[in-house]
Amino acid sequence: MTRIVTVGAAQLGPIARSETRSQVVERLLALMREAKAHGCELVVFPELALTTFFPRWYLEDPAELDAFYEREMPGPETQPLFDAAARLGIGFYLGYAELTQEDGRTRRFNTSITVDATGRIVGKYRKIHLPGHAEHEPWRAFQHLEKRYFETGNLGFNVFRAFGGVMGMAICNDRRWSETYRVMGLQGVEMVLIGYNTPVHNPPAPEHDALSHFHNELVMQAGAYQNGTWVVGVAKAGNEEGVMQIGNSIIVAPSGEIVAACSTVGDELAIARCDLDLTLSYKTTTFNFAKHREPQAYGLIVERKGAVPPPG
Repeated sequence: MTRIVTVGAAQLGPIARSETRSQVVERLLALMREAKAHGCELVVFPELALTTFFPRWYLEDPAELDAFYEREMPGPETQPLFDAAARLGIGFYLGYAELTQEDGRTRRFNTSITVDATGRIVGKYRKIHLPGHAEHEPWRAFQHLEKRYFETGNLGFNVFRAFGGVMGMAICNDRRWSETYRVMGLQGVEMVLIGYNTPVHNPPAPEHDALSHFHNELVMQAGAYQNGTWVVGVAKAGNEEGVMQIGNSIIVAPSGEIVAACSTVGDELAIARCDLDLTLSYKTTTFNFAKHREPQAYGLIVERKGAVPPPG
């Protein structure tokens, strides 16, 4: 018996700084309805899907900054997404900026949630691998101030049961780090949902610009194959407030093969029928961690030799 989950990778085109939450939510709802019409049980939206990618600006006015964050989920403007999920019988992954009160203080996280087909939140994740910088760097064509506007996530790389399988989440830069997938892989993850906003131009390393699509696919394909899991990577795309973003949303099988992809830089849906049982041939053979993985061996090497010092 197979366990098929039909997934829609719901890429978004640019979101203008002037667009309201309600306007963006209408775009998400349109993609959700389209996904349902094509038989999807789960639709995956990008990172920070409710607003423009605000870390590209250095914002000194706290009120201006706070306007980009959600204080509750669902809130008045996002409730229609939850209502539609329950009405249509379709789940969704959503990335957003979270402002919360924890430990007696205000905290800000780059967050994602997964909602099931009843409109209930079944998983929550806060981005761990924050890229960019914390202080204003005027030499850049645009800023990338995630280290200023967000704290490092404190929920870990946990997995949860939903859609008939073992699900996990990550956000954007997390996808470039092998431990993201491996921590979830060691928990038996069968599908990792990832939203991202990635500019084509990398100001500190412009020599990477021409490789942006290659690197995007490479890390998700490797993560999928090396952990025997499906990976659904969904982008914000196109020229957003003068910054071109890569798009390149893909769905990757446990074999590492790309089985569906978006081909534009606008609002678009890529769909794949994902058999979660396809993970078994990798989890029980090549990447049978219990049988073949020997962390104690290289752990001793690291302990004995210590970290490799930098050259020079």
